[in-house]
Amino acid sequence: MTAVGPGVSIEPGSVRIFDTTLRDGEQAPGAGLTAAEKLEVARQLVRLKVDVIEAGFPAASPGDFEAVRRIAEETRGVAVAALARCKDGDPQRAVEAIRGAESPHLHVFIATSDIHLKHKLRIGRDEALRQAVRWVTYGRQELGAGAEIEFSAEDASRTDVEYLLDIYEAVVAAGASTVNIPDTVGYAIPAEFGRLVERVVARVGRAATVSVHCHNDLGLATANTLAAVQAGARQVEVTINGLGERAGNASLEEVVMALRTRPTQFPELGSRIQTEQITAASRLVSYLTGFTVQPNKAIVGGNAFAHESGIHQDGVIKNPLTYEIMTPQSVGLSGSQLTIGKLSGRKGLQGKLHELGYELEGDALDAVYRQAIALADLKKEVTDADLLAIVERRAGDVPASIQLEGWSVTSSHGGKGTGTVSISVGGEVHATEATGNGPVNALYSAVDEVLQPTLGWHPVLTEYEIKAVSAGEDAQGQVLVRCRRSSDEGPGALVVSGHGLSTNIIEASLEAYLVAVNKLHGAEINGIDPAFASRRSAEELP
Repeated sequence: MTAVGPGVSIEPGSVRIFDTTLRDGEQAPGAGLTAAEKLEVARQLVRLKVDVIEAGFPAASPGDFEAVRRIAEETRGVAVAALARCKDGDPQRAVEAIRGAESPHLHVFIATSDIHLKHKLRIGRDEALRQAVRWVTYGRQELGAGAEIEFSAEDASRTDVEYLLDIYEAVVAAGASTVNIPDTVGYAIPAEFGRLVERVVARVGRAATVSVHCHNDLGLATANTLAAVQAGARQVEVTINGLGERAGNASLEEVVMALRTRPTQFPELGSRIQTEQITAASRLVSYLTGFTVQPNKAIVGGNAFAHESGIHQDGVIKNPLTYEIMTPQSVGLSGSQLTIGKLSGRKGLQGKLHELGYELEGDALDAVYRQAIALADLKKEVTDADLLAIVERRAGDVPASIQLEGWSVTSSHGGKGTGTVSISVGGEVHATEATGNGPVNALYSAVDEVLQPTLGWHPVLTEYEIKAVSAGEDAQGQVLVRCRRSSDEGPGALVVSGHGLSTNIIEASLEAYLVAVNKLHGAEINGIDPAFASRRSAEELP
């Protein structure tokens, strides 16, 4: 074990995996998660064995603070990080949120490029350096020698190199145990980024861990990250599925599997990631955020291990290594098939879920079992995709203060529909009827007519997507909706997602709408500030 700065120890040859899915990943427009959903993702990240979970930006809103606090207190075996600007109020809030963590990790940042200093912060280089030192010193004093204090120089790849080195040297002297080099706008290319990392390692690498945080604006986030590791970086900041602002961040699964698959390019370097949990993590994040993984996405895409060409098929049958540089099992996929039907038992279902990357037991297993058996009564066969949809739907459950008691709809040629709904709001049941352009629109209109006088707002549908979970006329339909409150307008309006799942697509649509309604209502009750989204996007984060 080698000590690197106060409070830091890393195994020789290890690369620390800093996952920022819950912070930078969540900044992708429309990817907002509830506190409960963030905790569910954090639990999966623990199973994945990431080294650090950046749980959020506590100063952003009461909801984000609560999510970070819960993750800090309820997860073990992993460091929990909170992001803060080098600005009075932010670091204090972040420290408060992570005090309960087994391994607290304070991450402070300030912009250092001239374009950011002049046009965004409107301060000079000396003031930026002073603020960086001030808040690193504060973090070290508040959290003590055992905590990780990380400093990020926002837009480092466009910062004057000599000034950048000076500021890193100053913050390390003030107590920073990690210095992060963000390619905030995805500007760098691998060769030049590697040279920059080499200079930072040469200046402060004996006293602190050197980290990198790469964005994908030029499609080079993973390449830049790997170039940085070869140049001496020993922490990489990544997200599941490459989720993040604009074109996204460096993808955890790509970076980790590159280190594992190409050992001669990264001699004696690796991570502690449990790679068999990668697919489960990818699917969970995709489901909860509503961001579908493209089929040709490396490692976790639906076609990543698919072979259609006859030449490829022949080669793979003879030896998978002809066209696969890693096994599907190494990232949590399975080549075997277990069919789940109405005569299956809990043990059989548990075994199948294990193959798919999920470990369920007790009440959670019972709940999924009941849904799977009920579905088996409606379908000829419950497929892997059906089971994944059931498990993922459970992960996205939200408290329901607004409940659907019943519904009916009629529709005829020409598209017109009439829908009736009965809805419980705070224990009081309301029923109404409405017409619309088709059955789904009619039911949504009926829901709106109940909610407007009761809550003072109704949901406004911004996106509606429907897909079949599996093939066949008896397939389950999965519906994704995104909604905002009618009382919120403009770019800062809070937009949430809702999912529905049923063999009846109208029922799935209605279920998805009510999930979104409950998220919006919960945000209203908990005082989440919808305008924060616009404030956050106005400031580039590392």
